[in-house]
This record gives sequence, structure tokens and C-alpha cells, in this order.
Amino acid sequence: MKRTIFLFTICLLLTKMSHAQGPDEDQLGAWYMYFYSTNFKNSNWGIQGDFQYRDWRGLGDREQLLLRSGITYTPKNSGVKFTLGYGNITTGQYGTEVDNPVSESRIYQEALFSNTLWNRVLLTHRLRYEQRWAENQDFRTRYRYNLFVNIPLKGTSLAKGTPYFAFYNELFINGERQIGKNRSVQFFDRNRTYLGFGYAITNSVRFQLGWMKQTTVNWQKGQLQFSMHHSF
Repeated sequence: MKRTIFLFTICLLLTKMSHAQGPDEDQLGAWYMYFYSTNFKNSNWGIQGDFQYRDWRGLGDREQLLLRSGITYTPKNSGVKFTLGYGNITTGQYGTEVDNPVSESRIYQEALFSNTLWNRVLLTHRLRYEQRWAENQDFRTRYRYNLFVNIPLKGTSLAKGTPYFAFYNELFINGERQIGKNRSVQFFDRNRTYLGFGYAITNSVRFQLGWMKQTTVNWQKGQLQFSMHHSF
């Protein structure tokens, strides 16, 4: 009987410790993001990328630092922009006591194309395939699909002086299930749903503020998102 109680107590403590190490689902986090893109003059080629700082609780508890850039190519009259890029990601653990960051390198390929509904519902579709080399894991891949929806509150485009409603939903699917050392991941990786409001300062600079709900296999968490979108 004593042995049973002892084992039960140990299991309970381990469960609490495991839960404590996970993110606080009630704690609102924040992502600070800068997106850029440009086309080389008189060319179908260009560059695009994004720099993001993500924090578990707003500031002071790093979730991720993400640096990503790629070369783009848009075939003439295709309406599709292709990208080949590289990303470097540093991920910290939840909690301010110990960070223990994990580094990851990614190569990615994506296709981006747009269409319009009812003259003012601006849709953008992004398909992305990632090859991932994460610290202490085997090589992995991941598939992503993101649907972006922007609706100008005046006019039919995101021109200078235009406020707009912004929405996106992105689904992540794992490729390889086995990640090394007898560990595995689910087929479903995560989903992100975002609602926000934006304003076009100029024809090439927009700012957005919104809220995103991220759902993984193990937890759900809300994040504020502050983003700058810059084309030049």
C-alpha cells in the first residue's frame, strides 16, 4: 500500500512539473514582425523575407527569434511568385528562469498567388514546403498552407490612406513523423487563426495590429501581433 501511494505521488509530481514547463495558455503573448519585399528593376526576380521576435508573455520571455529571407521569381503573365529561401530560428523555453534556446535552420520553397472576390475581398494563397534541421532532432519536413484575406474599408485596394480588415488561417502538416531518439510527432503540427486591423501609411508601407490563436497538439495560446509590411 505504501509503495502504491509513493508511486502515485511521484507520478503526480512529474505531471505537475511537466505542466509547469509548458506555456501558460491564459497568458497573452506578443509577436513583433517586419515583412519586406522588392523586385529588382526591369526583372522578374526579387527578394522577400521577414524578421520576427516572439515573446511568451509580451516582453521578457523569448519564445522565438526568426530571421528569414529568400530569392523570388515571378514568371511573366503567371500571377504566381515563387520563392527559395533560408530561415534561422532560435526558440526559447517558456519561463524566465531558464531559456535553454534551441536553434534551427530551414530551407523553404513557396508559391504565392492572389485573386479578388466581389471587387474588394483580396485573397492571397501561400503554399510553403520546409526542410528543417533542428538541434537534437533528425531531419524533418513540413507542409504549410495560408489563406490571407484583406478587405479595404474604402476603395478596392490597399492604397495610401486605406484602413482595412485582415484575416488569415494557416495549417501546418508534418512530413517525417520520427524525429530521432525514439521520439515522434503527430501528422498535424499546428494551426494559426488571425484577426486584425491594418492601415496603409503609404502605397508601400502598411501596419497591422491583431490577435492570433495558435493551436498545437499539446496547447493553445493567444498572441498579439504587431506587424509592418514594406515593399520597395
